[in-house]
Amino acid sequence: MEQLKWRQIALLFSPVVLIPLLLFILLHISPSIAVRTHVFLDGHPIAAIKTDIKVNEGYYDMTDHPKNQSTGAYLGHFKVSKHGFLYFANSAGFG
Repeated sequence: MEQLKWRQIALLFSPVVLIPLLLFILLHISPSIAVRTHVFLDGHPIAAIKTDIKVNEGYYDMTDHPKNQSTGAYLGHFKVSKHGFLYFANSAGFG
């Protein structure tokens, strides 16, 4: 069995690092995609895909508000912040 060289090892592991990094960037490249990512990771994949998102006085609102199962609160009002060229969404309650 031939021993792998450092260059071959780097080529084998580069997709392991690059694919998640590119996926993270793509999921935070715009405000609406950041809101959809937040809703998806909160456990509402169908609402994240199907619901329209509208800008309302600096906040992003979902037209169909999913309900958080653990707290019973409705999601639908999000504050989006920009860090560098990436956007991150945080729930701002129901407005």
